[in-house]
Amino acid sequence: MGKGYWVANMDVTNMDGYKAYVAANAVPFRKYGARFLTRGGKSEAVEGKLRSRVVVIEFPSYEAALQCYRSEEYQKAKALRMGHGVGEIVVIEGYEGPQP
Repeated sequence: MGKGYWVANMDVTNMDGYKAYVAANAVPFRKYGARFLTRGGKSEAVEGKLRSRVVVIEFPSYEAALQCYRSEEYQKAKALRMGHGVGEIVVIEGYEGPQP
């Protein structure tokens, strides 16, 4: 079973309001074994368009990643984000096949 990932591309429109979301999402992230791989660091769009904040979060499995997003705890945190940022979140299964 491969790991699961959230890939979030966000433009934060109100950092003060967004901070409540960041504090609240720690509860479900701990519960579902999340680990930040990127969290809004430097980035450059070498192809296509990029939002100002890219976050990649690793979970022990794809199922755990989906369960976290759908959990009551995360949905409460998500409600705090509304109106303070716009973007997309994709939940994706990791790849464990052959490498080049």
